[in-house]
Amino acid sequence: MHLNERSLIGQEVAGYFIEDIVGKGGMAVVYLALDPRLSRRVALKILNPILSVDDRFRQRFILESRTVASIEHPNIIPIYEANADADGVLFIAMRYVDGQDLRRLMYDTGPLPIAQSNQILAQVAAALDTAHAHDLIHRDVKPANILLAGDHVYLTDFGITKHRTSISGLTQTDQFIGTPRYMAPEQINKEHIDGGVDQYALACVAYEMLTGRLPFQRDNDIALLWAHLAEAPAPLSHLRPELPPEVDGVMMRALAKSPEQRYPSCTAFVRALRDAISGQQPDTHPVTVTPPPRTARSAASKKVPIILVSVVAALATVALVLLLVLNGRAPDWGRYASTKAAPIAFEYPGDWSATTHADVFGLASPKVAEFEPLFSAGVGADWTQVNSIIQADSAAATGVYVQVTETIKPQFSKAQLEEALLQMLPGKVELAREPVQERVGNRDARMFSGAITDDASGGRLHFTGFVIDMQPKPALMLYFCAQNSCGGPVFDHVKTTASPT
Repeated sequence: MHLNERSLIGQEVAGYFIEDIVGKGGMAVVYLALDPRLSRRVALKILNPILSVDDRFRQRFILESRTVASIEHPNIIPIYEANADADGVLFIAMRYVDGQDLRRLMYDTGPLPIAQSNQILAQVAAALDTAHAHDLIHRDVKPANILLAGDHVYLTDFGITKHRTSISGLTQTDQFIGTPRYMAPEQINKEHIDGGVDQYALACVAYEMLTGRLPFQRDNDIALLWAHLAEAPAPLSHLRPELPPEVDGVMMRALAKSPEQRYPSCTAFVRALRDAISGQQPDTHPVTVTPPPRTARSAASKKVPIILVSVVAALATVALVLLLVLNGRAPDWGRYASTKAAPIAFEYPGDWSATTHADVFGLASPKVAEFEPLFSAGVGADWTQVNSIIQADSAAATGVYVQVTETIKPQFSKAQLEEALLQMLPGKVELAREPVQERVGNRDARMFSGAITDDASGGRLHFTGFVIDMQPKPALMLYFCAQNSCGGPVFDHVKTTASPT
């Protein structure tokens, strides 16, 4: 098939009927197309036919596009199909997003408001860290590949991802994968690459969002690539004076020439940038923490508080049951049945309601209608309704949230768990201490506690949670409340009756 951009409109390609051009670049053209098999419109990306000449590229493209398609993440554009047509031309069909990309937004508005920048960066970072957890590297993070559907952000163009064990560089057809304006030094030098190249590119995007210009602007690509290799960008705070100077240290680390000097994850970079902008002390230097040796005494000292808490909780549960019996009524409990989204059955108070949201998570609460949109929105959620509940009836600002998760592992440390929860929950996440070993039903779990805070409104919810070791994916279970500590008889009953399946 000869790839002539507009000549394909009205034609059928690989079973899709092409309606219009959505966008184009040096390597591909993206069309709006109709999939008649499912009566849905898709974004159909058709790669330049010259790329199909490279057997290694073709095989890797199909394999890794299908790997991306298997990743379930709200900020990664869903991929429906990746293959070659009858003539060998590569194509990828994905969800069509009726919105604009970040490039167009910045072209229309210039530098973005800080709150909007933070919101977009957090969602892109979450998508990238999830891809990296699956050993996939995007390699072409740029504004044109960041799609905006209202407040929701999608990262797209995963069709030219690369496994972290690969070597960066040219294909056999001399097609350079990446965009010079956002390209990391190790990618330019064709060295071994990892997720650090995506963090570097994301830092370039952040710089551009906040200043309206790239960290390096040169007259030609050779000078531009040299700048990435050997020069330092102008301090961001010099270009946007209302930003504190702490942001410069964050950007210097994320744009470090050596990948080892950058942040451990994209989310860690975005968090540090957000903290610097808000006036908190950011983490601008790599830190290696060596935990103190565990001794018999220290292990024993940790067990005592856990045992005491368990005893107190058990007594509180008994007290509640006795109180209800003495008042002439037995406890009334509803039961959440295990679902694909939330594979844990548990009991909850009879005056609560329960729901399963779009096969993504399960939720039980006396105010389920108000909390469901909060948790479904994730980053950038509107806390208005929940804040009203917290202020008017804090006892009703409570509930249970359950979902399966690919991004959280039972063995995660406090810092790792905070970063992962930041991608999933509707606000800033802070844990009180390191997770501890527990059991939920018949499964091993790690218990932790902390709070979710909305910096914009000051809203705050506390939680006690569990990462439950399940197959094929772990499950996250949170008991949240408006009080400073989420415990007591209801929490104990939920935990006691929880049954992972």
